[in-house]
Amino acid sequence: MSLLHEFKQFALKGNAIDMAVGIILGAAFNNVVNSIVQDILMPPIGWMIGGVDFKDLKVIISPLVEKTATTPAKPEVAILYGQCISIVIQFLIIAFTVFMVVKVMNKLLADRFAPPADSQPK
Repeated sequence: MSLLHEFKQFALKGNAIDMAVGIILGAAFNNVVNSIVQDILMPPIGWMIGGVDFKDLKVIISPLVEKTATTPAKPEVAILYGQCISIVIQFLIIAFTVFMVVKVMNKLLADRFAPPADSQPK
C-alpha cells in the first residue's frame, strides 16, 4: 500500500475530520475565553485592588537602563505575575467548560446505550 493511499484513508476517516473540527473550534473557543478574561473579568478585579491593570503587575529584577554616551541600553528583566494570573484564570475557565461538556456527553451516551427499564432480567 502506498504512502499516499494510506494518508488518503487516514485523512478521509471520520475521526480525522472530527479531530480537525474540534481543533478549529477549540482555537476559536480559546479566543472567546481570552477576551472574557482580559476584557470583562480582569478590569473589575484590577479596579477592586486599586485600579491597576493586571498586565502591569510585575516584580522587577533588573530595571531598564537607557542608553547613554557611556553605557549601553539594557532591557528590563521582570517576573510578569499579572499575566500569569490571567492565564491561570483562562485555564480554569477552559478546564471547567471541558469538564462540563464531557460530563454532559457521558450522561447522554450512558442514557443512549443503557438498556430500557422494562427489559430487566428476572
